[in-house]
Amino acid sequence: MRLRVVILFVVFSLAICFAGAKGKVKKQPNIILIMADDMGYECIGANGCTEYATPEIDQMAENGIRFTNCVSQPLCTPSRVKLMTGLRNYQNYEHFGYLNVNQMTFAHVVKDAGYSTCIAGKWQLNGIKYKDILKDWDDNTKVNKLGFDEYCLWQYTQHARLGGRFSNPLIEQNGEILDRSKDVYGPDVFSNYVIDFIEKNQDKPFFIYYPMVLVHDPFVPTPDSELWQDEKLRKKHDKDNFKDMVEYCDKIVGKINHKLQELGIADNTIVIFTGDNGTHKSIITSTSNGDIKGGKGLTTSAGTHVPLVVKYPDGIKKANTYSGLIEFSDFYPTLAELVDRKVKSDGISFSKLLQGKKNKDREVAVVHYDPRWGKHKPARFVRNIEYKLYESGQFFNIQNDVLEQEPLSIQQLSVRQLKIYNKLKKQLQKLPNPKI
Repeated sequence: MRLRVVILFVVFSLAICFAGAKGKVKKQPNIILIMADDMGYECIGANGCTEYATPEIDQMAENGIRFTNCVSQPLCTPSRVKLMTGLRNYQNYEHFGYLNVNQMTFAHVVKDAGYSTCIAGKWQLNGIKYKDILKDWDDNTKVNKLGFDEYCLWQYTQHARLGGRFSNPLIEQNGEILDRSKDVYGPDVFSNYVIDFIEKNQDKPFFIYYPMVLVHDPFVPTPDSELWQDEKLRKKHDKDNFKDMVEYCDKIVGKINHKLQELGIADNTIVIFTGDNGTHKSIITSTSNGDIKGGKGLTTSAGTHVPLVVKYPDGIKKANTYSGLIEFSDFYPTLAELVDRKVKSDGISFSKLLQGKKNKDREVAVVHYDPRWGKHKPARFVRNIEYKLYESGQFFNIQNDVLEQEPLSIQQLSVRQLKIYNKLKKQLQKLPNPKI
């Protein structure tokens, strides 16, 4: 009898110890990916901007990793398709403003790892502009099929001409069209939805993809602008409002980070901030390196050089700047590795950097660009930090010739330049013909 009591006591004690240990097991990191619309690298204070105040994003850079060479696509849909699927556009880009539901997105990957998933902001991927050829253009479950549990989106199944994204927005949320009001500001609706999702899921791993509607044109007042007080001016387009839009974008980033802090989950949450392509061509931004003209839609650095800042206190113990190349296809395998999933993609994971470890550096970045939209011409290029080679044969030193106005003569290259040229050419020749 005494032996039986001792055995029961030991078993009970081990059970308590196991339960205690289990309770201390670290939860998988939450992940929030915030992507500004049409915000180039030069718009962030941490990157040298002297015209707009971005203290919240700057603080992320001061306490996390600031990436100086993130290469996007030149336009929104090409960037979003590449970002979400980890594939270069020649693999799966079909139409501007469209993503096929047969694609595996990063939301599928993290959802498979047990994450609750959410998307808020700009969608514009249902193919709403191609009603005659895309039968699922009005499918309001498409984002669910693409891996997201919940959504709050602009331009989902309702065309932009029926309602804008800023004042008095037309927003769809989990199957319902929200009531509209002239006093409602779209970015507030999206960010409040994100905050609600965080609060609701704070005790379990969550993934939020927040493709902002800021700072895309029309350049209109924000609720923090003096002009907002005049209802008649809330939809008036003026480049002077761009500054307020950038600063409101920064304010929303702070709003999300402050909520994480308030809930006590900031340390175990990875917050990523980036932009989908360069700034609108009508915007000139003052920086410590001089004035920079936006290059949205162009394959120059002004169109493809975007900000990338990551904050993750549990993983990034020492703030630093990473000057290696990041390509938009890299986000997909990075998120997969962070949640212990293996995927196939055109990208290279940079997740080790977020854990304070050494990462495999990307030697070249590859951009296949054929947006099939407007007057934008298709182009392919491969680049490293210093040089860029187009499929057309044009070769540029993009550090000395940022606007790519003087292609280098192949016959006059130095030994070093010729070596780089041949390496980039070899990479270009490896690229297959488009599948679609």
